Amino acid sequence: MRRPLIAGNWKMHFTVPEGLEYALRLRHALEPFADREDIVVLPPSLMLWEIANVLRGCPLEVGAQNASWEDQGPFTGEIAPKMLAGWCHYLLIGHSERRQLFNETDEQLNRKVQAAFRNGLKVVLALGETLEEHELGRTQEVITRQLSAALYDIDVKRAADLTIAYEPVWAIGTGRAATPEYANETMGLIRRLLVGRFEQLGTDMRILYGGSVTPANARSLMDQPEIDGALVGGASLKQTDFTEIVRAAAEVDRPA
Repeated sequence: MRRPLIAGNWKMHFTVPEGLEYALRLRHALEPFADREDIVVLPPSLMLWEIANVLRGCPLEVGAQNASWEDQGPFTGEIAPKMLAGWCHYLLIGHSERRQLFNETDEQLNRKVQAAFRNGLKVVLALGETLEEHELGRTQEVITRQLSAALYDIDVKRAADLTIAYEPVWAIGTGRAATPEYANETMGLIRRLLVGRFEQLGTDMRILYGGSVTPANARSLMDQPEIDGALVGGASLKQTDFTEIVRAAAEVDRPA
């Protein structure tokens, strides 16, 4: 049985004091659900260390929103996976905002995945089609290309530390979530690609849905057999909303 994972991506929100205060409130609200699912918060890099200290000894885990593909060197403004290793558990790679706004390529994202694994981090790899690609019927082509490129030459032994987040770009921050059935169908494609690449391990890897996840649609999404959790953006910034999404994942009956 795949254990659900809910990840809250704070993006570029909160000052450090605000983030610390919010992390403390989340710790109190979400700890009761941590025996049934994994819960990760992804704060801005400036406050990662402080948030990790606030959550120390707590089942909530901490992840970074982005990192370099290099371990060190003359790369002003970058953060190396090596700097995160040992205290930061997860690294989000390939979010559509990184792909679109910062022009990250499939080849660069592959290098980031390899660097993260090289330094012992768990990876949440995001992928998904744009509205134009969706309307042209190119979803399968795009998903296949993004996943194949990102996983090129990845050691099968690291597959257990990889989670895929399917986020249709046209649903991110728009309030227009994919229907549960559409999301499940596309995630079934991702599952087949993972099994083709990693064989039995591919059936055990988690696939999350991301894109306008709210308390109103969380339960219907989590009820789908291929959806193992959520990468949550805007709703993760509101304690009540994020708690309800976490609760929805915890209450879904999953086959053994």
